Amino acid sequence: MTEIISSLENPKIKYIRSLQSRRRARQRDDHFVFEGTRLVEEILKACVSPQFVVHLSPSTLNEREQRLITDFTVRGTPCHEISEGVMSACSDTQTPQGILAVIPIPHLSHPHPLSITLLVDQVRDPGNLGTTLRTAWAAGVELVLLAPGTVDPTNPKVVRSAMGAHLHIPIVVQGWDAIADTVANTTIWLSATDGQLPYTSVDWTKPTTVIIGGEAAGAGTRAAALAHGKISIPLAPGVESLNAAVATAIILFEAVRQRESILDIRSEA
Repeated sequence: MTEIISSLENPKIKYIRSLQSRRRARQRDDHFVFEGTRLVEEILKACVSPQFVVHLSPSTLNEREQRLITDFTVRGTPCHEISEGVMSACSDTQTPQGILAVIPIPHLSHPHPLSITLLVDQVRDPGNLGTTLRTAWAAGVELVLLAPGTVDPTNPKVVRSAMGAHLHIPIVVQGWDAIADTVANTTIWLSATDGQLPYTSVDWTKPTTVIIGGEAAGAGTRAAALAHGKISIPLAPGVESLNAAVATAIILFEAVRQRESILDIRSEA
């Protein structure tokens, strides 16, 4: 009979809790936690091998969760049943689901040269950054750079909001000198409320980097110094600014539209 983990002193449980609560632990061990059915499904889709999986009693799991346990077991991934109380202690949510996995932090490569890059500066809200990463993934961004002062991308709330983006798009934390080198061969546009050029006027078919700043004060002086120009999203009178993730989506999908139009023209030629 499989032993059910019911103690918070169990080494695996202590490890999960340290990864959930401490950035230093995630950086030291190069692992983080994917929690919930949809995120754990993304692990399988991305062919990532978890260090181990913990789950509630199979009798309490839905069909999708039961299938995940079966798939991981077939692949040789250690799967451990835990009690509801232990799951609650391991979870970063108020209403935990029945499964979570400890996985290596991906270190994905990006193409050379870069075509479309997103640089995020001083976005400190985890939900905003997570949604921004998910949007970048959906828009085909080739690399996301996170400047100093931006929230840790392995923060559990970031991971949950990103919905698997960490497994599919390179996300790199860099200092400003390294950032400047990375985007040196791209045209760099800073999204700002005082931008004189509408975002629709930019030629997004060329190698480009777009800078998105934080929720309160926007991007910092280093980002502004790096940019070749400022762009803006026209807003209705009285509206000061947009949420960082929303601004990202508007700009990036204009880039998608332009790039798809170029492909359509070339295919018709």
